Order: sequence, then structure tokens, then C-alpha cells
Amino acid sequence: MDTIERRLKELDLELPEAVAPLYSYVPVTIHRGTAYVSGQVPRINGSVPYRGKVGKDVTVEQARELAEYCVLKGLSALKAKIGSLDRMEQVLKVTGFVQTAPGFYEPSKVIDAASELLEKIFGEKGRHARSAIGAAELPDNTPVEIEFIFAVDLPAE
Repeated sequence: MDTIERRLKELDLELPEAVAPLYSYVPVTIHRGTAYVSGQVPRINGSVPYRGKVGKDVTVEQARELAEYCVLKGLSALKAKIGSLDRMEQVLKVTGFVQTAPGFYEPSKVIDAASELLEKIFGEKGRHARSAIGAAELPDNTPVEIEFIFAVDLPAE
């Protein structure tokens, strides 16, 4: 079992199955050791458990749960592409979008959940640059969407 797989087990976390995108894009693109993971929405078994705007329809705590699930989905997509999360050298950047109600100015509190989870899983390699952006609308009325950039070590082809 890989080191990161063991760490996930210790944290009682399970990666969801990597799924094909619903629209016209690829889940992960890799160029020169950098993996770009497409925006992940918290679709669990085909549906988003909470919908709407954070600060009105969805609580910060609910949105934080969804952000953590976006991390697990992103890692699942990355693992499907590179074979093992042990090949992940560094989380470089996280960009989180939070569908916010007017007057909600704390998307960082939501995306902190994703940042904290990445650090729990990867330790120092999980620390990253980040943007947390409030958005008026997100696809499928989901409260959170997160994209990732990772440095990866892949064998030369």
C-alpha cells in the first residue's frame, strides 16, 4: 500500500471513484511535471447534497464539508491519471470558488477546509498558494467548486 493511501486510511478518508466529466473537458492535464486538475464540484453519487448560496441556503459548515469532498474528488482524478498519489511532490495552488449570497464576504473560511485537509494528508507538501473567490453562480447551483495544481514526479517516457 502506498504511503498516501495509508495516510488516507489513518484519517478515515476514502477517495471516491474517479468519474468521467459530464461536459467537454478532461479531468487532468499534465505538462512538464505540473498536473492541472479541472474544477471539482461535490457531486456525490450523482447529486450535490446541498445546493444554493453560502450565507443564505447553505451554512459555512455545510460548505466546508463540500470543500473537503472536492479535495477527495480532485485527488481521485489525480490518482487515476498518475497511478499513485505518492508521485505528488507538492500541492502548488488551490483555487476555490464559493457561490455566495449578497453580503457574504468569507469564502476563505469555506476554502480553508480544503487547505487544511490537504495539509493533513500530505503534511508540508500539502501547503500551497491559494485563491478563494466568491461567485454569483456556479454550475448546477453547487455551493463550491475547487481546482488544483500539483507538482508530480512522472517517469520519463
